Amino acid sequence: MRRWRRPLAAVALVCALAVAPAAVAAPPAPHVSGNALVDARTGTPFVPRGVNWPSFEYACLYGYGYSNARSRTSVGPDDADAANIARWQVNTVRIPLNQDCWLGDDGLPRSDSSTHRTARGYRRAVRAWVERLHHHGLAVILDLHWSGPDGVPAEGQRAMADERSVAFWASVASRFRTDPAVMFDVFNEPYSRWNGDAPAFDLTWGCWSGGGCRAPTANDTSPLNRRTYTVAGMQALVDAIRGAGARQPILLAGRNYANDLTGWLANRPADDQLVASLHSYPGQGCDAPACWDAEVAPVAAQVPVVATEIGDDGCRAGHVARFIDWADRHGVGYLAWEWVLPDGRYSCHGGTAYSLIADTRGTPRPPVGTTVALDLGRLAFSAPTAWLAAR
Repeated sequence: MRRWRRPLAAVALVCALAVAPAAVAAPPAPHVSGNALVDARTGTPFVPRGVNWPSFEYACLYGYGYSNARSRTSVGPDDADAANIARWQVNTVRIPLNQDCWLGDDGLPRSDSSTHRTARGYRRAVRAWVERLHHHGLAVILDLHWSGPDGVPAEGQRAMADERSVAFWASVASRFRTDPAVMFDVFNEPYSRWNGDAPAFDLTWGCWSGGGCRAPTANDTSPLNRRTYTVAGMQALVDAIRGAGARQPILLAGRNYANDLTGWLANRPADDQLVASLHSYPGQGCDAPACWDAEVAPVAAQVPVVATEIGDDGCRAGHVARFIDWADRHGVGYLAWEWVLPDGRYSCHGGTAYSLIADTRGTPRPPVGTTVALDLGRLAFSAPTAWLAAR
């Protein structure tokens, strides 16, 4: 575990004031080669490291926009925020999306009294944000975060993809198939569901891969009902992307909220551009170095592994520090959750407790934001907090 001592961190912060931001380069073009990602432009290794930029998954549901917008208390998908993210020395940004808002299903995206919103407008807003991030040299991972089977609004996380998820990925891949700086994270967090102490839905590795089982329509924060839908497996989602002509890397999250990769290798779809996606938060089943050595390292020995979400609540950073230390030593990428400001209801748990930034300028919020920013800067061989130079 890396322990950042306050005096050393303070020196790094002071030195950063004299460092100008590096010239903006074209975004990388990730490509799977063996158990690593490489930049297809240069053939050099590419390890995705960066942040998650949420709100495209929920703003369009709640009816206040396609995503968050810049204000005194919020960041928005504009050039200023893309520049602030880039100053952290990240190379990748993950954008969670809403299935219904993209497809125009189930009454989404929602309009309000002043603005009529459409699926076409949502897709344009997503593309515009992707292009702004590219302009600042950043690769992008598009993530299917909130979904819902036909007739059920995408108002949260489902256990696994559905038939409309196949249509979603065919559409997304068609629009980004010529963009080599985009990767596809096909389903955020596959999970099994319990009803008290009894299993209500067991997502087996076979269904994870091939689909066909029946999952609850209720999202993971709603009470179970008797309604179910037919799961679309990872192979169907991969086929939809490839059928649209997109050849970029595809990320597949493991079971148990993307924390279990034990059956990933044996059940992965047939494709040579697959990346294993892991999520790591304190309290999950595999949340310590011994487990990462036993369960994640063997996967990373055969295919690239990216922790597309890592986090700690806002009052501690021990788990994040341990994970990034392990990941850096094993060539595993990571994307911290989440690039939002803490709101007025901020506490150590719930709400925006995982916020990485303290203000709209992208100032790292201690302790998690500063832990991540220091590591990103160290890995980039530049001052850990070059974001300060532009303030």
